[in-house]
Amino acid sequence: MHYPVDVFTGRVRDYAGRRPSAIVKVQVDGELTLTDSGLVGDEQAEKAWHGGPDRALCHYPREHYADWAREFPEQADLFFAPAFGENLSTTGLTEKNVYIGDIFRWGGALIQVTQPRSPCFKLNDHFGISDLSSLMQTRGRVGWLYRVIAGGPVSSEQPLELASRLSDVSVYEAAAIAWHMPFDDDRYHRLLSAAGLSVSWSRTMQKRRISGVIEDNSRRLWGK
Repeated sequence: MHYPVDVFTGRVRDYAGRRPSAIVKVQVDGELTLTDSGLVGDEQAEKAWHGGPDRALCHYPREHYADWAREFPEQADLFFAPAFGENLSTTGLTEKNVYIGDIFRWGGALIQVTQPRSPCFKLNDHFGISDLSSLMQTRGRVGWLYRVIAGGPVSSEQPLELASRLSDVSVYEAAAIAWHMPFDDDRYHRLLSAAGLSVSWSRTMQKRRISGVIEDNSRRLWGK
């Protein structure tokens, strides 16, 4: 299957009363260069949480926007790509049919799914919805992140094509294991066994197995 893709990049900007962010992105047509760090011309404000080898690209399913618009009709005009700060937008790929470790061919590059996106409180501010990040996590409409296995020239004129599937853990299931299920060592082991899982998620799941404790996500979700 081939999936046509829209491509977006953004620069870090300062906002009055808010932390600097690169969530506002613009559509880019024509050829771009994809490196291990992501698309040339794309930036991240807080590199401890965004970007890096395992989070070089963010992908958000376009079909989710209609769901959000129905849920929040007063903000309906805000829900269009790339409002969630994504680099890639498609129709036909969702958290339920994309799997951890999936390798996609895109133009002259190869990219691999590493983890669900972990929504943060900046999205609450961006949309003016106080609990949006929490709702994203609860609904499973989070999108996912990629590492770049092989960089090269890419463009919106070149579709994504699934090249290899390496695990049977969907992005949706990975998110459910991490955020919606009680402590379960067997489930954590299943997620850890998914080829291609990001280093940060591998570390988090292993820490849970060792400590028997699920970490507190309130700061990420609420900024507190």
